[in-house]
Amino acid sequence: MGGGVVLIPALTFFGLPIKEVIAVSIVSVVATSSGSAAAYVRDHITNLKVGMFLEMFTMVGAIVGAKLSLAAGQQFLFIAFGLVLFACWAALLIQPDIEYVATVKQDGFTRWLELEGSYYDYAADCTIEYKARRAHWGAALMFWVGVIAGLLGIGAGALKVLIHDLVMGLPPKVSTTTSNLIIGVTALAGASVYLAAGLIRPALAAPIVVGIVIGALIGTRTLVRLQNRAVRRFFLAILALLATEMIYRGLKGI
Repeated sequence: MGGGVVLIPALTFFGLPIKEVIAVSIVSVVATSSGSAAAYVRDHITNLKVGMFLEMFTMVGAIVGAKLSLAAGQQFLFIAFGLVLFACWAALLIQPDIEYVATVKQDGFTRWLELEGSYYDYAADCTIEYKARRAHWGAALMFWVGVIAGLLGIGAGALKVLIHDLVMGLPPKVSTTTSNLIIGVTALAGASVYLAAGLIRPALAAPIVVGIVIGALIGTRTLVRLQNRAVRRFFLAILALLATEMIYRGLKGI
């Protein structure tokens, strides 16, 4: 998820200005991705071709979103943060709670990009083969996800996972790990805007980055042993809790 969906509510709860928190959060997203993406690539779960194709679009969107965040009001950012998390929660909730079914037929553009792969699933004790689909729609949507990532400093891993699952037809674990790779590059693009604006506080960012790298490594080792259904249910619970809390605080401030 990038960590920002937990970090931003936590730090703003202790009274820090949300724009400074967003700036620190987007730096921490780079650390999250760095701390776990390498392990997922080593385990051959991340799809590098999918990641490198989509991150071109998220980077441009992140720069646009970060510039919008600098001009936005604080209460707007609180409410927007909560609404984005609720949108992710609702989209996941309406999905059938079933195991992954592989795409049978690819469209021509996705086939030309060779967006397919396989990985060994320890929980299922078998090799999962898959093919992506609708890469053109995935690219267009990823630009807007990049805008949200830059605006809110969350890495937008939640939204990236939804696009991978619902639009491109990737298995849940591939969606999660490939999203983890993309969020680091997306966050780096957005962080450059906040750095130029002087909103990134090294004294705050440094200890947060250390903690997040440790947590990301622990999460990496946990994910590969879990059932896809368990990952999805945990994801839903976290999104619902944090979305409710942030919207409440935004409306209270107004």
